[in-house]
Amino acid sequence: MTEAAAEAARVLRELEPSVERLLERHLDAARDWLPHRYVPWGAGRDYDGPLGGTAWAPEQSALPRAVQDALVVNLLTEDNLPSYHFEIATRFGRDGAWGAWVHRWTAEEDRHAAVLRAYVHARRAVDPVALEELRMRHVGTGFRSDLPTPLHSLAYVTVQELATRQAHRNAGAACGDAAGQKLMARIAADENLHMVFYRDLFADALALFPDAAVTALTDVLVDFEMPGATIPGFRARAARIAASGIYNLDVHLEYVVAPLLRALKVATLPGLGPDGERARERLQRHVGQLSAQAARARELFARMNTDGHTDSHTGRSAGRRTDRHTADTAGREQEAQV
Repeated sequence: MTEAAAEAARVLRELEPSVERLLERHLDAARDWLPHRYVPWGAGRDYDGPLGGTAWAPEQSALPRAVQDALVVNLLTEDNLPSYHFEIATRFGRDGAWGAWVHRWTAEEDRHAAVLRAYVHARRAVDPVALEELRMRHVGTGFRSDLPTPLHSLAYVTVQELATRQAHRNAGAACGDAAGQKLMARIAADENLHMVFYRDLFADALALFPDAAVTALTDVLVDFEMPGATIPGFRARAARIAASGIYNLDVHLEYVVAPLLRALKVATLPGLGPDGERARERLQRHVGQLSAQAARARELFARMNTDGHTDSHTGRSAGRRTDRHTADTAGREQEAQV
């Protein structure tokens, strides 16, 4: 066994009592729910094909374009669950408390893609043919993080679950559909409990391995990219999602980065050695850089949003006509965080 493998095994072994404790807490807090109760089946009708129904057309969707984009990104991200399960099962293990958590998490997450797809089909919210073609390409590519240590993996899922929670919540708030809002809020509640599990587990990791954990968290936040970033056409969708206020750098900073760093008390964490201090300083610089990028993105969106439509997050103007160069530039600013 290499030194790195031995250290990874030690980290997982020393964190396992925390996993067992937090899993028990999670099972006490989690409430099972029935996906079929959240789908507006009465709004559905047959599509073209073997059943001889009506083909989808863009005017059939009552949802704003940015909400359609958000639903596609969120749904296709959830579709890649088999890859995510393989990632965490491989990295954290399939036995003991770690394995019990991995399988429970997978069972809870499996609801999300199924119910989101049923919703968008019943509401005719997006093009079902294009959606299926994208699903085949995205899931066919799979997902792998290539993160170097278990602490990096734990930091990543902590950040990602919080970002996913906010993305679902804001998409629901912006959709203008009561059924969609209830569904997104229900999914976001799942993601929140997952985030709380990982966040509190990472807090224990900071106590046990302060230098290595701060370094891992810094590495993850500096290079953070959502698993849906490999979806074909992601950049253009990310720009529209960001311009609408559903998820952009402002949201990422205010609802993901800042509360996470506060909860973990990273700024005041004691006992750091030279490596940990350097990582903390790098993290502080990164947060400042994100703030500057967010300010530049707001200027870009002000040029994109020209028809007086209201931003669902900030209340600022957020229109539909998009300059191609501006959208591409904004997409590059936003794509890692959406």
